[in-house]
Amino acid sequence: MVKYALIESLRGEHAVMKMCRWAHVSRSGYYKWRCRRPSDTELRRFEAERLLINLFTRFKSRYGSPRMTVELNECGLPISENTVAKLMAKQGLMARNGKGYKYFPDVLARNHVSDNLLRRNFQASKPNEKWVSDITYIKVEKGFVYLAVIMDLFSRKIIGWSLDTTMTNQLIIDAFKMAVASRDVEPGLILHSDRGVQYRSWEYQQLLLDEKIRPSMSRKGNCWDNAAMESFFARFKVEALYAEDVTTKKEAYSCVFDYIELFYNSHRRHSTLGYKSPNHFESAYEKMSA
Repeated sequence: MVKYALIESLRGEHAVMKMCRWAHVSRSGYYKWRCRRPSDTELRRFEAERLLINLFTRFKSRYGSPRMTVELNECGLPISENTVAKLMAKQGLMARNGKGYKYFPDVLARNHVSDNLLRRNFQASKPNEKWVSDITYIKVEKGFVYLAVIMDLFSRKIIGWSLDTTMTNQLIIDAFKMAVASRDVEPGLILHSDRGVQYRSWEYQQLLLDEKIRPSMSRKGNCWDNAAMESFFARFKVEALYAEDVTTKKEAYSCVFDYIELFYNSHRRHSTLGYKSPNHFESAYEKMSA
């Protein structure tokens, strides 16, 4: 509903009760709309748009709607050329035809990155509803190592992480695969990140598409849109990294493993969780839901 979407976009600027009164809608109706699961139609449209963008990028902007329709159909997505043309127009996708074409080096960088689905709402009503991800660096004797992390906002639990000497697509892919392997992923899950090139890569985006995960990205240059991850990295560095003399990748890995797996998830008490650890908080939820 348009009125509910408008209220959602203005959360934090005005009181929800006042906006509902101005829009002549009920608060209960608004909150019910916020918690709704995406419809099958919304999920199909989302999947079509994501697959279209992925294929358009793979073929380096060479295909217009007729050829893109064939590609989509051969990928098992029945869709008409007219629908493809509308989706391409909506996303600003234009094939390189003739001298009038204006080249943009990264189509994916211009599409979907502005869709900040999280909107700084770091609360979740259940596990696997909202995940956030980010990358940080760790200084070692011979340069840096990079740490990619995925957090479930429901419990603030770190469900996937990866450490390497290079900040490649594989770094976040390994963290993502760990997260998916350890959780029950359902269509509609939001995974929020920044606009980094790794998160915009075709390989990573395809993994999200395969799992029917909805990508969300921070606004350009706005680190507070991913404040939960920023907070985690700050605590990790203060509580673990700065207290140790880390000089090698092996020592960095040991530091990260000890902090995340042996302390943070199992024992660290969070004020947002009623001073329970992530594992304790999830266990309590499972008992109540049984």
